[in-house]
Amino acid sequence: GQATSALANFFKIPTSQMLVAHDELDLAPGTIRLKIGGGHGGHNGLRDIVSCHGNQNNFIRLRVGIGHPGDAALVTPHVLGKPSATDRDKIERAVDEAVSYSADILRGDINRVMNSLNGFKA
Repeated sequence: GQATSALANFFKIPTSQMLVAHDELDLAPGTIRLKIGGGHGGHNGLRDIVSCHGNQNNFIRLRVGIGHPGDAALVTPHVLGKPSATDRDKIERAVDEAVSYSADILRGDINRVMNSLNGFKA
């Protein structure tokens, strides 16, 4: 949150023009979703970003699925650990797919990108 806030303040970027890519436990590895706004859903990074931007949450989010380990006690090691080779391959393919829409995102064609990306699964 501190890093995004410092950059946004320095370059005068409104939160509505920010794109935050983050891991998402609720999506299977290789699944990506693009959305605008929403809550932090317990994600500490998103919680910090929202807090550091004056509780504004209208930024664009690229949710990159990493899957859930199945047990709440395993979440921290899962998030901070290395994915399996299979999951890593799926995640990388999903990120590559999202990057292929960079020009459209920069043009502000978010709805079209959402319609295309939100059905992608590596």
